[in-house]
Amino acid sequence: MAEEKKIQRQVVLSHKDAFKISLRNIRIRFGRSIIVTASIGLGIAFLASVLTDNIISNNLLKNGPEQIKLIMQTAEEGSHSRQIWLVTLSLIVCVVGITNSMLMSVTERCKEVGTMKCLGALNRFIIELFMLESFLQGIIGSVAGVLVGMFAIIILYLVKYGGIVFHFFPILSLLKCSFFALVLGTLISVVGAVYPAYLSSKMEPAEAIRKEV
Repeated sequence: MAEEKKIQRQVVLSHKDAFKISLRNIRIRFGRSIIVTASIGLGIAFLASVLTDNIISNNLLKNGPEQIKLIMQTAEEGSHSRQIWLVTLSLIVCVVGITNSMLMSVTERCKEVGTMKCLGALNRFIIELFMLESFLQGIIGSVAGVLVGMFAIIILYLVKYGGIVFHFFPILSLLKCSFFALVLGTLISVVGAVYPAYLSSKMEPAEAIRKEV
């Protein structure tokens, strides 16, 4: 019975251990982690800026002064569909970039994965490691992206139309759009890591340890 418990402790590692290992791996590959996080941040910043722009402009078109309405109606024609395409493309690029980065990480860490599996780590734990790393990078990049995207558009409107913007400021709608962008950024980060995480979990321990990168 004692031996069974010992084996169980070897194979089942806690979420806390997974979190610590994920943070360590991010620190070790800090340069690549920064690039991945920045790419997520840029994509989400673009999304947040488009959403913020649409919310503020729609609010000003409905409730703003007539002079501002006339200026904005001219500027708004044909811009929304173009923005949607650009946001979609930027998010696709984010997913591809994350997947590519994680695949490279899997290749570099063959021996590490093989060693963990030899020590008793389950496939589930290996998947959890890669997903956690991607989740952490995604949430950091998304938070930064939301803040940059929103504040950039707010400052732009203040410069363009002055303090009158604050009289028609849709705070609740902006908070909702921030939450949506944050969740979406984290989600695409996790989705981008699914395939690399699955590949890493299917490695044979002996082959992974022998593999030269």
